[in-house]
Amino acid sequence: MSLVTTDVPPKHLIDTAPIHTLSVFVNNKAGVLMRITQVFARRGFNIDSLVVSQSRDARYSRMTIGITGSSNGREQIIKQVTKLIDVIHCQEHTTDNAIVKEMLLIKFLVDAKDRTEALQIIDHFGGKSLDLTPVAMTAIITGDPAKIDAAINMLAFFKIVETVRTGKVVIARGDSPT
Repeated sequence: MSLVTTDVPPKHLIDTAPIHTLSVFVNNKAGVLMRITQVFARRGFNIDSLVVSQSRDARYSRMTIGITGSSNGREQIIKQVTKLIDVIHCQEHTTDNAIVKEMLLIKFLVDAKDRTEALQIIDHFGGKSLDLTPVAMTAIITGDPAKIDAAINMLAFFKIVETVRTGKVVIARGDSPT
């Protein structure tokens, strides 16, 4: 197999609107997620990525929401989400003030003669092989969303069976809380 590499992102990645990352700290109660997502639906925003997990204190959860849409509508959404009863705070994060990561599990077909090349691609992206059978391989790769997209594009030279992405997780830089 012969791979071609380039510094130019694929066309479908060039024309996409930026995805904005919101962090929402909420009371860990039933129905909170539904009320928050309704705010986005009413405003016509698509949620591209959603990660919810309990915080260190079981009374609270952190939501990381990736959205696309206009900036003035986004500011209104942040204000409306913040007004919800079970929301403690909602804020937008940029790459200047936060670290944003994502995880990818990818399963693809690879025969014995191409395994070394597949492992080199996985290693290049800082990934690790998790499962290997005579015909397929599963790998894990973590990084920012652009890195995950690039890894998928490179591994697309093999026949991808399945991909699972976690969506973005975010943490504020320095000593300020997220």
